[in-house]
Amino acid sequence: MHAITLETIGNDRFAACLDDLTDILHAAVNGGASVNFILPYTPDDARAFWLEKVRPALPNGGRILLVARCRDRVVGTVQLILDLPPNQAHRAEVTKLLVHPDARRGGIGERLMTELEAQARTHGRSLVTLDTTSGSAAERLYRRLGYRVTGSVPGFSLAPDGSGYDATTYMYKQL
Repeated sequence: MHAITLETIGNDRFAACLDDLTDILHAAVNGGASVNFILPYTPDDARAFWLEKVRPALPNGGRILLVARCRDRVVGTVQLILDLPPNQAHRAEVTKLLVHPDARRGGIGERLMTELEAQARTHGRSLVTLDTTSGSAAERLYRRLGYRVTGSVPGFSLAPDGSGYDATTYMYKQL
């Protein structure tokens, strides 16, 4: 794999990344990633997520969108939610760590999470929280990066293929 660069995407650069972000989310969900969506999941569904849920939160700074690029293509992404209630202004929440299936196992997820933590510190956050499917590759990555398990909830969410319910593990890291 070629060199990976990381970039924070603001409203000004969002449109230039939209097709790649759509492709990553669509490929991840169709590859079995449990990131809130159920099959069938179309490229139009993925595009609508980015346009309706992510883009509106970028201008006010409530959400940070990070991408990993290989050459001119976005191959990974993660978001840091900063817009939390006043009594939780010390923490941030991780959502949608996605690496395109064609680019996995190259350290992209780890690099995105390391940069996400640096951004959290820059914004005065001392605690990062997340949830992930129990037993998943993502959970193993988070554990390797020093995230601690607070517990899990059995049958928390419907599997992407609708075959049953998956447990979710809640995790945190103090920065």
